[in-house]
Amino acid sequence: MVRKSGGTPRREASLSRERIVDASIKLLDASGEAGLTFRALSERLATGPGAIYWHVADKIDLMTAACDAIVERTMADIVPGTDPRGAIRAVALGIFDAMAAHPWIGSALTMAPGQLPAVRILERLGQSVVALGVPEERQWATVSALLSYILGVGGQNAANMQFARAKDIHRQAFLAEVAATWSALDADAFPFTRAIAERMSTHDDREDFLTGIDLILAGITSP
Repeated sequence: MVRKSGGTPRREASLSRERIVDASIKLLDASGEAGLTFRALSERLATGPGAIYWHVADKIDLMTAACDAIVERTMADIVPGTDPRGAIRAVALGIFDAMAAHPWIGSALTMAPGQLPAVRILERLGQSVVALGVPEERQWATVSALLSYILGVGGQNAANMQFARAKDIHRQAFLAEVAATWSALDADAFPFTRAIAERMSTHDDREDFLTGIDLILAGITSP
């Protein structure tokens, strides 16, 4: 039997994977992972779930595609340079900022280990590690350490920001409270913590993140 043409087939024909991914990103940014449902996506796209399933297999596939779109755009915005250290710092900071803007990326990367979003980051880091002259037998461990740091610290920072927004916690007030608590600790038992307490209220998460990258780079290039 030949399927009759009508309004619904025309809407489905105009639906593309790119439109679905863009709409998914908007839902994820607005409501987080829990807000991305096929029902909500269908309503946003004015189509039926069946049309969406034609382009994506399930929610994990959908989140992976949305994550890959963000990572691909982030990598495209990084201008290739001749300095491999600068390239690594640019990739790291780009992913850190992308995670801050889209906190669900960390979860999406966890759901899809070894798939394209992580591979894009891996490839850019790997090319720079090779350019630094790291011996072949150490290249995987070096890239793995960088990737673990970037995704781990970037993901934790994004999770902290998401938690603060959900609980209506203001960063400066929270850090000031932590600083006051640390300053009141026993001086003999916690000398270091007390010493850095004052800096806690003014520290910059982005700068701290880059300091960690620089420490790893110093280790990579040391004799």
